[in-house]
Amino acid sequence: MAYSETRIVIGGLAHVPVLIFIANFIKGKFGIKTEETKETIIKEEPFKIIELKNTGVKEGKAETLKELSNKLDNIEQKTDEVYEKVKKKKRIRRRKKE
Repeated sequence: MAYSETRIVIGGLAHVPVLIFIANFIKGKFGIKTEETKETIIKEEPFKIIELKNTGVKEGKAETLKELSNKLDNIEQKTDEVYEKVKKKKRIRRRKKE
């Protein structure tokens, strides 16, 4: 006996909730259960505001800027060196292939 397309589609859709139920049942049996979260209230404590003198901060900023710029220069030099080494290795590999 042949079935129409609509009857086949309706039959397939009728089985979807059954499959979902089975999947959730298996998941519930073998899945890890999560613990209930407890709400905690964190009280914020007042904090003190410390004001610094402008001159001390500016000098400190200048020193840190100099240190950072020196570190950046060193990093740039190292990257250039590594780039040149890689470039040379690529040239050597190309020559060997030829």
